This record gives sequence, structure tokens and C-alpha cells, in this order.
Amino acid sequence: MVFLYLCAMEKEHQIFGIRAIIEGIQSGAAIDKVFIQSDTQGDLMKELMKVMKQKSINFSYVPVEKLNRLTSNNHQGAVATISPIAFHDLETLIEKVLESGKTPLFLILDQLSDARNFGAIIRTAECTGVDGIIVQKAGSAPVNGDTVKTSAGAVFNVPICKVEHIKDAIFHLQGSGIKTVAATEKTDQNIYDISLNEPVAIIMGSEDRGINPSVLKIVDEKAKLPMFGSIGSLNVSVACGAFLYETVRQRQ
Repeated sequence: MVFLYLCAMEKEHQIFGIRAIIEGIQSGAAIDKVFIQSDTQGDLMKELMKVMKQKSINFSYVPVEKLNRLTSNNHQGAVATISPIAFHDLETLIEKVLESGKTPLFLILDQLSDARNFGAIIRTAECTGVDGIIVQKAGSAPVNGDTVKTSAGAVFNVPICKVEHIKDAIFHLQGSGIKTVAATEKTDQNIYDISLNEPVAIIMGSEDRGINPSVLKIVDEKAKLPMFGSIGSLNVSVACGAFLYETVRQRQ
């Protein structure tokens, strides 16, 4: 079932051509990311860049070979992917979870960029009862075929919110009585020594840079996993799983 959906999704959830992408953005299509040929120029491209910045659309420059792999049609130097899911409003989701009477568990991904890591994290989040995943509109991993496949379809079960700024989301969570815990090695506090048996949002950083320093300044607590080997870090999806299952353990 998931495999058949992926095959259809790769073909149907794309917009190619600069003018078509502009019209898609302006009409409110759920554009997840735009891939732009590195050397493409002209007035129409300038208009696309302007519209993308106005709507905070995630984009990246790629060689023409990447676009040719995405579509065999005349892409004119730009291909957009459309998210296969509908994103949730953060304020509405927080209110809904609080009204449900359960102890909230949210997950914030700060600039996570790899679609497969994203999918793996979504799969673990679904298994551990995460109420919602929060990502930033710009710079985050797309929800594409790789994400859906790696998540084993869990992407359709876990609410995902896209926000303009991670820090604003953290402030809103804190204002709603939800503690924010950053997973970082820049602390002496062990994950097993803090309380997760309360409303909490766990923050994971990007694969290469970790959590933004400006984000670390505003979180309620920082925690790390004990490391005993010669390698100094874990894959972010593995580390996320350890944090989420420690939360589950404490709440049992």
C-alpha cells in the first residue's frame, strides 16, 4: 500500500516550470521545497525568488542533473515538490492536546535537513505517542517520498507543524506550561537525571550543527546521553529515539 502510494506521489506531487511554481505558491499550494538550477537567471526567476521569500518557501540551488532526475519534462530550471500531507497550526494543536487531558509530548526539530532521518524520527515519534512534531519552514527536511517510505507511513499519523521561527514556537510552548528540553552535549546534565513525566517538548538539532546557540539560550533544560565509546556523537534519529523512550519509561 505504502509502496504504491510512493510511486504515485513521486509523479503527481511536483510542479515544474518557473511560472507554474509562482502560480502554485500564490494559489496556496502546500509547496514543501523548490529546487532551482544553479545558473538560472532572468526576470521570471527574480519574480519566483521574491514570491518564495514572501511566503517563506524552502528552496535550494542544485545542478541541472538533479532537476533532470526529478522530472523528464521541461522544468525550465525549477521544480517544486508538494507535501503529501496537510500541516497543522501549532496553536490549535497545543490547545487540542491540552484539552485532551493527557500529558503533552512534543518534538521540535531544529534545522534537521535529511529526509531519511526525518522519516525515521517520525516513525519513532508515532511509536512513542508524540502529539506533534514542529519544524521550521525554511531549511528543514522536505516531506517527500523518502520521508514517507522511511517513516513506514507514520507521517500520516503524527501531526506536523511548520513555523516561521523555532524560537517563537518554544516561547509559545513555554507559555502553555510545556517544559522545553534540548538534546545537546553542551551540558553536564544527563537525560536520566531530569523529569520527563510532565508536559514536555524535546528539541533535537541538525545533523551537522546541532541545536542553534540562540535556541539553547531560551530552553528550560539541557540534557545529554552518556557516551562511552570513542565516537563523540550518535545519529540524530538514534539519539531522538533514546530521548523519546526515556520519556516513555518515566511515564509508565
